[in-house]
Order: sequence, then C-alpha cells, then structure tokens
Amino acid sequence: MRVGLFITCVNDTLYPRTGQAVVTLLERLGVQVEFPMAQSCCGQPQFNTGYRHQAEPLMRRYASAFQDVDHVVTPSGSCAAMIRDNYPRIAAKAAAEGRGDAMAEAAAGAVAKTYELTEFLVDVLGVTDVGAYFPHAVTYHPTCHGLRVLGLGDRPLRLLEKVRGIELREPAGAQECCGFGGTFAIKNPAVSAAMGADKARALSETGAATVCAVDNSCLLHIGGTLARRGSPLRPVHIAEILASTEGSVL
Repeated sequence: MRVGLFITCVNDTLYPRTGQAVVTLLERLGVQVEFPMAQSCCGQPQFNTGYRHQAEPLMRRYASAFQDVDHVVTPSGSCAAMIRDNYPRIAAKAAAEGRGDAMAEAAAGAVAKTYELTEFLVDVLGVTDVGAYFPHAVTYHPTCHGLRVLGLGDRPLRLLEKVRGIELREPAGAQECCGFGGTFAIKNPAVSAAMGADKARALSETGAATVCAVDNSCLLHIGGTLARRGSPLRPVHIAEILASTEGSVL
C-alpha cells in the first residue's frame, strides 16, 4: 500500500513534528509513505474567502500531485473536509460555467482517496491499537470540520482509549467550536476570542496536562488562548500522541 502524505500549509509552516509523527506512526504499521514534492495548498483559504476561481488551480495541482498513490492521508480534518466536501462543489460550478469535465475528474480522483489520519487508521487499516504509550492526562477537542463535515465520530477517541498509560478526561461542552474557523477568527476577532476563552476554560477545568485534536489550526487558537491565561495545559496533535512509544514519549 502506497500512501501519500498531505502535510498541509499550517503543519508545514508551524508544526513539522506532526508530519514526522504521521510518518513514524504509519511506517510502524507497515505503510509505505511517500511525500510528493509537487503538493501545495488545498485551496481552503481562497475558497472560504470567496475566491473560488483562485482555488481551482490548487485543486488540479492536488489531484495531479497525488495521482500515483493508493491513498492520501492528512493530519488535518479541516483540509480533508475541504477536499472531500468542497472540491465537488468547485467542479460542479466550473462545469455549469461551461469549462468542461476536467475539473470533475480531478475532484473525483482526489475525493475518493483522501482520508483524515484517524479515519484512515480505523476505516482503512482497521486498527485502533497502534502500539502507543503516553502516560499523561489528556483531554480531546473534536474540531468542527472533523465532527460536522467528515463525521469522524468516536474514531479519535477509540484510538486514544487504546494508548497505554493515558488518562482521558472529557471537557464540558466538548462539541462546541473553539472559535478559530480560519478566516472567521480574522474577520470576527472579538467573537472568536470569546469562544476561545470558553473553550480554554472548559479544557483547563478537566485538570488534564495535554489537549489534543485532529487539527493543529484549532490547537493554535486554543494554545494561544491558554498561554494568555497562564494555563499549563499543553496542545499536542493526536498524531504525536499515537506515534509515541515507551522508548520515545513526548
């Protein structure tokens, strides 16, 4: 099985350890991981801000970069949702504008093989126990795109429950948005900050040492809010927890 790693802009720029953790984890499970150098942004910032036409070449580039792998795995529910939910919309609108079927073919190929990390582990590899060890109290934040668009459900929690040494603590209002939302946080900073404060408070009240999620973008927002509150709660991507072993713990 050949898997292409789609690292995403946020992880490439700010969280390279998450990408390294995905490779460590997948290779431990016997997966051949490739990193196509032609990959770029999935186009989510452009599309979410209303620049659909500017997102089209990025969609074509994504489809081309990963055309030779069996599956594409990304440590981002947000970017996976962009590909799976919005690429078909972009293609349909392009077709309605009389620009042929090329966009539809690109979208179909990308959608069919793209998986967020936890759903790939559970649905494709059929595993929940990945051999991880993380002796800390952890609280999990289900991000909006993973929860509401991809329908990840309890997949991340099923994986976390099998981690040796972990103590899971559920926060109040777990399914409430953290307030990030990409461009939402920029266009509506006061509302975003208020939502972030509510989320940070609920997470801190669990007494956990670590908060994890499937999106580093949300953890960036949560982590900044926690830092301003002086909280010792540490944001860590779920991939880094699942990649940890007794010989290599974060």
